[in-house]
Amino acid sequence: MGSTAHTLPTSEWLRLLEKRRERMYGETLDLSTPIAWKSPEEQRAAIAFFNAAFRAEESGLRQAHEIAGDIEAWDPELAQVLRLYGDEEGWHRELLTKFIAFIGGEIRPMGPTTRTFYKLYARAKRHETIVLTNLMFETIGATTYRLALRTAKPHPAIRQMLTILTRDESFHVPLNAHFLRRILEREGPAAGKRLTGLYHLLTAALMASAAASRRRAKLFDNIPFPTLARAYAEHLGKLFVHADDLGFTPSRLLLATVGLRRSDLANGADVLSAEAAERAADRSRVVVEAL
Repeated sequence: MGSTAHTLPTSEWLRLLEKRRERMYGETLDLSTPIAWKSPEEQRAAIAFFNAAFRAEESGLRQAHEIAGDIEAWDPELAQVLRLYGDEEGWHRELLTKFIAFIGGEIRPMGPTTRTFYKLYARAKRHETIVLTNLMFETIGATTYRLALRTAKPHPAIRQMLTILTRDESFHVPLNAHFLRRILEREGPAAGKRLTGLYHLLTAALMASAAASRRRAKLFDNIPFPTLARAYAEHLGKLFVHADDLGFTPSRLLLATVGLRRSDLANGADVLSAEAAERAADRSRVVVEAL
């Protein structure tokens, strides 16, 4: 099992983020080749898919910068890491704004399911609650984008946008785990215990959200509901298998609903490890691993 001995210190996260920032704004989307859609329905599904991505990045930007302001007083270095993370989310938002216009869409109001998620998220006040929620959102984001890379229309611009999101969200997963660890260290064991119920509730809600997203986006990403729900359960469960210091254990009942057992989650690399963070941090190495 993993422990904090295998994670990066805040100073190293800051170094990685500063290095990533040097490359970030030099990376641009190649939107030179028009997309030939199979149907208007496929195009609308693509617009819905990337609008959902836009809202996730928008929320991540706002929450990261707000928390950074609060944390500045007791850990200025961690606050700067949060700001740089928020800047990456903001850069994604800029790219998605251009990309959505390119595919013939516009930024749209959130649907009822998404709106409910983000209203509840925005009302959270405790830092540990916000960061755990964001960690789980980043996990399902990386999972969805990775799957879509295999199944969505193989157009160069679509693949580039999905690759950027997959690569960066995969880096943001262990980064948010670091935020969570630092906040729990400060708040004490009681804060971690309060999060147990939230972890199970969010896992169930995010698995169920796969059904709502299929109604809007399946004609674009071509991911069936059983595949997406199982992938969410697997990756939200694997998240903490190697991080016993965080104290979260996936529900046997929820795993069983998609044909998984806890023993199935032990295989594979530790996604929260220092090694995983170092691999995902390098923007020049765009490697999309199979699920």
